[in-house]
Amino acid sequence: MKQVSLEKPLQDIVVLDLSQFLSGPSASLKLADLGARVIKIEKPIEGDICRHLYNSNVVLNGVSSVFHAINRNKESLVLDLKQEDGKRKLTKLIQSADVLIHNFRPGVIDHLGFAYDVVRQINPRIVYGEISGYGKAGPWKDKPGQDLLVQAISGLTTLSGNDGMGPVAMGLPIVDILAGSHLVQGVLACLVRRAVTGLGGLVEVSMLESILEFQFESITTYFRDGGAPTIRTKQNNAHAYLGAPYGIYQTKDGFLALAMGSIVDLGYLLRCEPLKEYVTYESWFDKRDEIKAILAEHLQKESTQFWLSLLEPADYWCADVLDWERLFKTDAFQVLEMIQTVQMGDGFEYKTSRCPIQIDDRLLRSAIGSPKLGEHNASIEKEFGL
Repeated sequence: MKQVSLEKPLQDIVVLDLSQFLSGPSASLKLADLGARVIKIEKPIEGDICRHLYNSNVVLNGVSSVFHAINRNKESLVLDLKQEDGKRKLTKLIQSADVLIHNFRPGVIDHLGFAYDVVRQINPRIVYGEISGYGKAGPWKDKPGQDLLVQAISGLTTLSGNDGMGPVAMGLPIVDILAGSHLVQGVLACLVRRAVTGLGGLVEVSMLESILEFQFESITTYFRDGGAPTIRTKQNNAHAYLGAPYGIYQTKDGFLALAMGSIVDLGYLLRCEPLKEYVTYESWFDKRDEIKAILAEHLQKESTQFWLSLLEPADYWCADVLDWERLFKTDAFQVLEMIQTVQMGDGFEYKTSRCPIQIDDRLLRSAIGSPKLGEHNASIEKEFGL
């Protein structure tokens, strides 16, 4: 039997992370969880702005909880890239690094002197990844690449919520996280190519392109149906392009999610006579508002568990709607072992999520928490002779 290494796949890869906020750091977090050594390059005094600013007022060990969640398992090196000494040290690090990533606005990295054309002269094997808001060209290139703003521009906010209630943003920084994931895909592809050719490469991702690609189903439909406007259902909307019953419905004591399925079958299973009249597949789309109205009224008559007891044995696609408190108590969640405890260098511990990937039947865990600003300056400078 072939012996499987217990090392993580990116164990010997060194990543220099010049990024801030969420998109770039979310990418370097994924690389770190896959085994890469991530050296987070931060500016003096305040470091990554996300240490003190973003979407959380929960403070852990003096720093924003968001920073802790997105920057665990990394080292922190403070360099002033506006000064010659900082530039010299980064240049020397680049000579030994495998990957460099940043998410500066177009032009900033050029001004600092570390654009791709410069970096690849220092190290032709390096994989260079960058995330922008809207790409490097065009009239929007200098707009701030902030998650909500890109959601608003991209058309995404017209898909959620009910008809007539206005645009609805997703309750997570979905654009940041998708852009980070796409950057990781490109970086890994270039690392594979480098193993064959010996040469690195440039990986470019924009937040706008990432969220546009995320909408590939709806955008494809839009062009196929002649550019018809997006129409959400009047109630219980969960997907602007899917027919009834797709949505979340209130029950007597909670909520019930219903995915795709036969309306006629649903009528029999729920003992709802009016639903049995919608016999054609087309009617589930053309008359989805009236079908959803019937469903919404009917489902409030009994509890969520009652309806699940009728639908689940028939393998009809449905689910209870849980909040975190209820979810975390379920056996289904606990068996995943998704929560891990990590520890910072000063001994401070906190709970957070683990990497969702398994390699060789092993969970990818790390007990290392987020770094204090400049925590690793001395050790890195000594190791690399900076």
